[in-house]
Amino acid sequence: MENKKTKTLLARVISNKMDKSATVIVERQVKHPVNGKYIKRTSKFHIHDENNECQIGQQVLIKQSKPISKTKSWLLAKE
Repeated sequence: MENKKTKTLLARVISNKMDKSATVIVERQVKHPVNGKYIKRTSKFHIHDENNECQIGQQVLIKQSKPISKTKSWLLAKE
C-alpha cells in the first residue's frame, strides 16, 4: 500500500472561541491573468485543537485529516 503525504499549510488563527476547535485563515498570492499583478486570496478553515492551545493572531501549522465533523477536516500540527 502506498504512503501518501498529508497536506500541510501555514495558517493564522482568527478565532478560538469554540471548544477543541479554532478558525484559521490561509493566505496565498495568485497572479492576475490579464494585468499580471499578484492578488491576495484567503481561505478559511476550521481546525481540531484538542487542548485549546491556539491563541488569536498566532501562526500555526495545520495538516489535512479525515473529516472530524461537518466542517472540520484539518488538525493542528504545530504551534
